[in-house]
Amino acid sequence: MGKLIILEGLDGSGKGTQAGLLADALAGQGRSLRKLTFPNYQSDSSALVRMYLAGQFGEKPDDVNAYAASSFFAVDRYAGYKADWGGFYRGGGLLISDRYTTSNAVHQCAKLPPDQWDGFLNWLFDFEYNKLGIPAPDRVVYLAVDPDVSQLLMTRRYHGDESKKDIQEKDTEYMARARAAAEYCAKTLGWARIECTEHLPGGKAMMSIPAVHARILEELADIL
Repeated sequence: MGKLIILEGLDGSGKGTQAGLLADALAGQGRSLRKLTFPNYQSDSSALVRMYLAGQFGEKPDDVNAYAASSFFAVDRYAGYKADWGGFYRGGGLLISDRYTTSNAVHQCAKLPPDQWDGFLNWLFDFEYNKLGIPAPDRVVYLAVDPDVSQLLMTRRYHGDESKKDIQEKDTEYMARARAAAEYCAKTLGWARIECTEHLPGGKAMMSIPAVHARILEELADIL
């Protein structure tokens, strides 16, 4: 089997950028790899995900329960595994993924009280890794960003147009719960946590992209 490395983090944490940099750096070393992104919005398999995030099942994330929403995202991964990247992985390939089952762990735990998190995580990993049969990750790198900084980055991403945000991004109270869930998952599940926010004289800001990239390489040195 191959190796599966996940970059995880809340919206605006820079995980897509960092996943791309990591893939480029490893490809430059001659490594055979593929970069994945979930959800796969280009695939029909993400139809339910797109409907959910667009608010067609309710205007708030909590309008769809954690187990139902998890199934939307999980089926998208299963379809990709069966139709696209599974053969590469089983043949020993290296996969770098921006989000994975870990995003279900973070965003769906946010809908549940903390005393239900462990039970949900047990259900989730059994559902995706055992019952659906997609591979479990070899390493998860969690990019931790201060919520105020991530909200600012998302506003810049959409050029101030709040209507472009999905139902999760719009709900700041939900995003605060997701932050708490992400910190819990990182600690409990043994994710490599990288703090991406630095305190400057003028306030909090993101660390530079090269600095975060360097820390990711350090965290992955043993597995790569």
